[in-house]
Amino acid sequence: MMEKLNLMLLPSHNQCLELMAAHGMLPNIREHSFRVMEVAVCLGEALAEAGFDLNLPLVTVGALLHDLGKTPCLGTLTNHAELGAGILEELGYPQVAQVVREHVHLHHDLSDPKPLREAEVVNYADKRVLHEVIVTLEERFADLKVRYGRTPEALARIKATEIRARALEEKIFAPLQLRPLDLLRVNGKRGNGAQCLH
Repeated sequence: MMEKLNLMLLPSHNQCLELMAAHGMLPNIREHSFRVMEVAVCLGEALAEAGFDLNLPLVTVGALLHDLGKTPCLGTLTNHAELGAGILEELGYPQVAQVVREHVHLHHDLSDPKPLREAEVVNYADKRVLHEVIVTLEERFADLKVRYGRTPEALARIKATEIRARALEEKIFAPLQLRPLDLLRVNGKRGNGAQCLH
């Protein structure tokens, strides 16, 4: 019996841009998405060089489209990660949808044999980009606390997310020569990918 090939369908770069336009992505969210993609690609390439089995095209596309559902959700209580994931699932991109679904809060799938998943790389990359600038986790979460920590419950959720982000940072950087502060050098070097970190 022949095994079914596990082919992953991913949108091309141009298709990603078309999706961003079709869903009314605001220019600032688009720029944020490009910056998150740059961080994710830098990390993905460094992790691949360190021997991790990551699907780099999935990391790239997942990072670029992570906020696909954000613009329609502004000013509403709709979950933008779920909306974006739903759009991508309907288009036949279930793996990209899962990365998008997890870019705010990771789902811990204990059955996944991978030591590091594409969704984790994108989730962390998003936590390192404040608007369109790469910052430290400390700076990113300080901003989140000011903007969204208006109630004790909201502040507690942000603090819990920060603890998980710090643990993820340790997991990602443990096998690398890079340090978290090295990512700040990606600022202003658009299109150079991980080369800026070598």
